[in-house]
Amino acid sequence: MIIVDSYLIAVVMCVITMLCWGSWANTQKLATREWRFQLFYWDYSIGVLLLALVLAITMGSIGSEGRSFIADLKQASATMLWMAFLGGIVFNFANILLVAAIDIAGMAVAFPVGIGIALAQGVFVNYIAKPEGNPAILFIGVALVVIAIIIDAIAYKRLQTGAQRGIARGLVLSIIAGISMGFFYRFVADSMVTNFVNPEAGLLTPYTTVVVFSVGLLLSNIVFVTAIMLKPINGEPVAPGDYFKKGNPNPTLPFFH
Repeated sequence: MIIVDSYLIAVVMCVITMLCWGSWANTQKLATREWRFQLFYWDYSIGVLLLALVLAITMGSIGSEGRSFIADLKQASATMLWMAFLGGIVFNFANILLVAAIDIAGMAVAFPVGIGIALAQGVFVNYIAKPEGNPAILFIGVALVVIAIIIDAIAYKRLQTGAQRGIARGLVLSIIAGISMGFFYRFVADSMVTNFVNPEAGLLTPYTTVVVFSVGLLLSNIVFVTAIMLKPINGEPVAPGDYFKKGNPNPTLPFFH
């Protein structure tokens, strides 16, 4: 598999990751003008799995270092596969709540609160499990994130008037989503090798971990998204058959719009 061993390239990839992670919700806001977020989320989860498979079959299967994707999958222990799968389920639960919060309260409120809490909590959870890095720098960063969350929440509260007060549940959903999301990486990290060049037996390489994680994300949609379609947090129930009704702006089924 291809392993990034350059610090500069690793930083550049982290920046690209943050840009993608911080902007994918924009596509939801664009799509949900006429497309309910529950159906958008089906497409999102399928896209995550397809991209994970493409990376695993290409970058995860070439090169002279580490294990190839298929070989890694075959040698993985059931426990490690379950840990990565469980990480996908936990992340999916949190992410669905975050998407619902964005739909209700808007991205400017839901995203910084939800992701900010997840980042801050994730640092604590992962540092307690594996104390690595400079604790002073880590926790100063966490403190700044927490201050930003508080300022964002105060600003949002001051903007609320009259009918807008009902949107406060969006803020509550963001907080629950952030707390839930703060735990998912612990499961993922436990399933993954620590030596990429000579990976430990039974554990998963990053490419395999992401694929199994994505499978957990997609399959858990059967429960989570179906439930939120039938009993939505906001608006009327959603059924695929509704999109064939006369006058609907998007007469298609999920997955193919």
